[in-house]
Amino acid sequence: MIVTRNWLQEYVNISDISTDEICKTLNSIGLEVDSLNVHRIPSKVVVGKVLEKEKHPDADKLNICQVDLGNEVVQIVCGAKNVDAGQFVPVAVVGCDLGNDFKIKKAKLRGVESNGMICSSTEIGLPKLNHGILELDESIGKLSLGKELKDYPLMNDDIIEIDLTANRGDCLSIHGVARELAAFYNLRLIEQDFTVEPNDLGIGQILEVESSNNIDSKYIYKATDMKDFKMPVLYKLRIGILEKFKECDIRDFITYVSHATGVILNAYARNDFKTNKSDIAVLEIKKDKQGFDVVSGKDKLSTMCIEHGEINIDKRGEYIIEASYMDPELLSKKVFETKRKTGEIYYRSSRGSEPYLEFGIDSFCCLASRAGAKLYNGNESFNDYNEKHTLDVNINKINSIIGQNIEKVTIEKILSSLGFTVKDVAKEVLSLQIPLYRHDIKNIADVTEEIVRIIGIDNIKAKPLAIDEVNRVNQTSLNLIKRNRLRFKAIENGFYETITYVFSDKEKLKKYSIPTVKTSLDILNPIVKELDTFRTTISLNLIEACANNMKLGFRSTAFFEIGKIFDNNRAEKSVISFVFSGQKESESVSNAGKPQNIEFFDFAKKILNTIGKFDLAPLKKVPNDLVHPYQNGAVLVDGKEIGFISKLHPSVAADYDLSDTFIAEIGFDAIKNDLTKVQSYSKFQSSRKDLSIVVPKTMDYKKIKDVISSIEDENIKQFNLIDIYSDEKLGNNESLTIRFILQNNQKTLEEEDISSTMGKILDSLKEKLNLTLRD
Repeated sequence: MIVTRNWLQEYVNISDISTDEICKTLNSIGLEVDSLNVHRIPSKVVVGKVLEKEKHPDADKLNICQVDLGNEVVQIVCGAKNVDAGQFVPVAVVGCDLGNDFKIKKAKLRGVESNGMICSSTEIGLPKLNHGILELDESIGKLSLGKELKDYPLMNDDIIEIDLTANRGDCLSIHGVARELAAFYNLRLIEQDFTVEPNDLGIGQILEVESSNNIDSKYIYKATDMKDFKMPVLYKLRIGILEKFKECDIRDFITYVSHATGVILNAYARNDFKTNKSDIAVLEIKKDKQGFDVVSGKDKLSTMCIEHGEINIDKRGEYIIEASYMDPELLSKKVFETKRKTGEIYYRSSRGSEPYLEFGIDSFCCLASRAGAKLYNGNESFNDYNEKHTLDVNINKINSIIGQNIEKVTIEKILSSLGFTVKDVAKEVLSLQIPLYRHDIKNIADVTEEIVRIIGIDNIKAKPLAIDEVNRVNQTSLNLIKRNRLRFKAIENGFYETITYVFSDKEKLKKYSIPTVKTSLDILNPIVKELDTFRTTISLNLIEACANNMKLGFRSTAFFEIGKIFDNNRAEKSVISFVFSGQKESESVSNAGKPQNIEFFDFAKKILNTIGKFDLAPLKKVPNDLVHPYQNGAVLVDGKEIGFISKLHPSVAADYDLSDTFIAEIGFDAIKNDLTKVQSYSKFQSSRKDLSIVVPKTMDYKKIKDVISSIEDENIKQFNLIDIYSDEKLGNNESLTIRFILQNNQKTLEEEDISSTMGKILDSLKEKLNLTLRD
């Protein structure tokens, strides 16, 4: 962002502040100065007026000019094509040193005496505006013949280039930077004069705007007759400093006012539009296929706040001037989602252009009117301002963040000077209305930063670091403790930890009927095609890891991972996932070098030893094609389903060349992390009793377990299913053998105590399930 001292002076009175001091201030308030260049016109360059011009008799490209310097008229031979009688021009008189050993002397050019040089802008150290001489006008001040240009303040300026961060779009204008300086120095911004020469023209005579109801942009349109408009030389020089001078008055003037005010301006030639029966130009605003606001006439002309086309020349000099604004967050999001190509104007609009469009359009009209343009009265606009964001901040909290006590009145004063509307709502609370041009202010930390940068970071006193020991236990730390405990337990039970991508292959997920994330919420730019969506299970990643290890010759692989998975709406959930494939143990003497493959209950025991006690029940619904339709179980804790255990479906195992493989996936948050509490234990001998009962093959063991668990008998310490037997005599029934461990905390159990307890068990099974002992 480039500003000049004199340009800033038009918005805030900095006449008593040196340029070096301004640069220091800009640095201290977060607007880092990248460079400072001082432009000064050399001595003995004066204002002259060309009285006469005639061709050189011996040179087609030279002209002999009679130039009035106020106290004398001198003859100067000039080779510029654009020199003409009546012009006010910069003249380097004899004795002038233009630098680089270029001194002006009396000379003869093709035999004609020349006393001085009519200068171009570059020859006196100014930006290049054309290939000829510089024509002066009174935009630089009242022209006085013979007066040195170094005495014209507006011709001698200090150029400051500021390196802005992306969030400070409010400072992408002269007015925006002036606003910051005014706040720091406690100055008032200079009220601008927006007076326009009166006329009888009305915008309804030239323009009609047809706008859709669903557009996102705000706009104001003015109509102007630029036939007699002439761009002042001061404005040209300032555009030249910005390196944006195009030698097109309407385009350069749009650039000038936009840079001055921060409002995004554009112009359209009237002949770019269709006209109705009344010869009124019809401008149409509607959304394109990607949802952007497009301005159209005979053809598409521009996309608001995205790209502006070239401004065509209207022979009648009639132009439609546009001021526009769009919320930068909405705009940036839409561009990101659509991958829309953008133009130069998007740089300003996406960072937050000036939302007060009247300021830009009124500045344009006023300055254009002074330079000869005629403005049509009235405008066409849609400029319903958004409601200002309100934020309540606590003074004590602000001072806590700063580390220094700042008086409440000082904070109010600083925020008011920055454009915030401040209301004192409580003893230590301020209610702030954030100005629309500060879209980057979201929370108390942002407000505190504003206060600190105006006070000056160097003015915040350093304090020794104080460390207060406080209770750091929270849900995050508890989850970390639980995560580490689960990791250690899993490793103890023979699992190796893995870390895989949170992305997956959508085609593979669909192949195995695994739910996927909505297409609209998928990854926009996947790393590779095979990682084109968010994973909805970790199991598939672990199965692929097993397959890769099996290809390397391993006969047994066991992995686990604690990580995130996503549902259809891309909501996150933490799970712990397990896989075990192949042999359940290493080859050894005990298994004669022929270890068996892992089985369902072997795998379930490893999971139990890792996550703690749980119950198994048949899955009500098989969740996907990875799960075996018969060898599966829902993991229950306190009667609530928190995951599943299953053998890998044979067809999936065949796809990956795996032998017997088992998988499990359990919700991380549902796993208990309670401290183990010590309980009293009995000093007396325990007794073991086996009970064999006849059960229908269709009956779930869970029903039997629930009945036994409901018996109120303190002697029953533990029971487990140890055997299942069936033969032809039993028909549709089978024999289940359940082993009970009986023990009392107060005494050694006698035979009658044991018989009483076993009787209770048989009576309950008979009464509730109609089960009896096997003969």
